Amino acid sequence: MRSSHTDRLPVSLDHLRRMTDDTGLIEHAIGRIPRRQEGYSTDDNARALWLAYEWLRYARERGLEEDAADLARLIDIYFAFLAWVQKPDGWFHNNVSYDRRFELEVPSDDCQGRSVYALAVGMCEERDPARLTAYAEVLRRGLEAAFSLTHVRGVAHVVAAAARLLRCADEPGVADDAVPEFWSFVRQRLPGVVERGARDLVSRYEAHAREDWPWFEDRMTYDNAVMPWALFEAYALLGETRWREVAEASLEGLLARMRAPEGWLRPIGNRGFASPGYTAVWDQQPLEIAQLAIACESAWRATRDESYRRLVAQCQRWFYGENDKGVPMADPADGSCCDGLTPQGPNVNRGAESTWSYLITEVHVERAFAGDAEAAQSLGAWVGVWRASVAAGGHKWALGGVHR
Repeated sequence: MRSSHTDRLPVSLDHLRRMTDDTGLIEHAIGRIPRRQEGYSTDDNARALWLAYEWLRYARERGLEEDAADLARLIDIYFAFLAWVQKPDGWFHNNVSYDRRFELEVPSDDCQGRSVYALAVGMCEERDPARLTAYAEVLRRGLEAAFSLTHVRGVAHVVAAAARLLRCADEPGVADDAVPEFWSFVRQRLPGVVERGARDLVSRYEAHAREDWPWFEDRMTYDNAVMPWALFEAYALLGETRWREVAEASLEGLLARMRAPEGWLRPIGNRGFASPGYTAVWDQQPLEIAQLAIACESAWRATRDESYRRLVAQCQRWFYGENDKGVPMADPADGSCCDGLTPQGPNVNRGAESTWSYLITEVHVERAFAGDAEAAQSLGAWVGVWRASVAAGGHKWALGGVHR
């Protein structure tokens, strides 16, 4: 679990490339093979855009030119998908069939929020002026539509997106000369978006929380950690103490429902989810671990509380076998991940969402422990090493050797 430098990304993107065609990222898989008849979702292509930019940043920082070029090719595909499905009013259509027809649907606040966040990441990481011009156009329309979102996860994504853009706007070297109007819009409009959105999240928390249920809703369902994540992002930007208090309390409440008695992480099951007095065990979705890793890395950066960084490492280990079945969920040889953990073991299909969940967790592990090999060793994280070689080396939890 030591850190070392390599001449390539520490993860494989083979399965991500396998699932991506010239239209976008295909939503589902049969085993490892793209299930084309299920088509595409904007949710997945937005996540893939976010993921590719995070790993592109990693590659650029380490001079990994070949990997950077490969990621840039994927980024163009995912951005082109988002630009294509955006309607004139700024909303993103979510579900698209394999023959590129838009399927009937009700507009999704969650999809809008995820798309806006992914584009915000791209706006902050992209360097090419021509691409930045395109991003600014699509993102501004998306943001203006997203200002009216009412569903809590959509609101949370917009808060996180606005906070990221505002931090980027203050960084030296931001490309004001490429898209000055966009950055003026960010500086003028988005502080209020962060403040109103964070207050909205706190109000929802205060309306639903009680001593044994510190949460934003009557149930914990899916993508749960996005709400505390957004509040940690808002707190890190503007320093409002109440936002941190609610972020910490809600994350603690979520973790109380996501931990097995034995100590390892246990995503809330989708066969009933969680409510006061009840928490479903099965089926467990990798998405919940990924969003927890993102929230805990944000919490650690905002507070420097090492317990959060320990949780990031635990999230990584869940994918390699530290889970209820003691089996690996991810295959580091190709970067794929099983769609869920069931009472019978892993669901062997390896679709877009689960694969994103594994790969985004790994990049947040790298970020949390960058330059701190001692902490990685102490807290049980693998950083800076080729994951497939570590897993092949016979490490206990990488091979699922801790049988439940």
